[in-house]
Amino acid sequence: MSAMSNYLENEILDHILGTGAYTAPTTVYVGLSTGSFGEGNTGTELTGNAYARVSASFGAASSGTASNDAAIEFTAATGDWGSVSHFGLFDASTGGNLLIHGAFTTAKTIASGDVLKIAVGDLDITAD
Repeated sequence: MSAMSNYLENEILDHILGTGAYTAPTTVYVGLSTGSFGEGNTGTELTGNAYARVSASFGAASSGTASNDAAIEFTAATGDWGSVSHFGLFDASTGGNLLIHGAFTTAKTIASGDVLKIAVGDLDITAD
């Protein structure tokens, strides 16, 4: 399950209604959290222990869902990341705007030396 952030909702409405223009990001980055990012990006993204956002690509949407079309692989953790349960899609590798956020079906505890990898087709983004 995923949801658009307040930022993206406003950008799309302005674009569709002709009151502003939205330019899609050239690259989308996946960020991780141990809790929800929330509509207003109020959650806490992971930091430290070799964590960094990773770029991702998605296939064209069909029936309201788009999925990653290449594996998404994070660098090996150099310390514990905790129980990673949520993701966010951002328009920049650091900072930037939260676009879409959601929860993984199952949380994964990432300890030092672990690599979090999302297989092709396993990150589904839905528009409901």
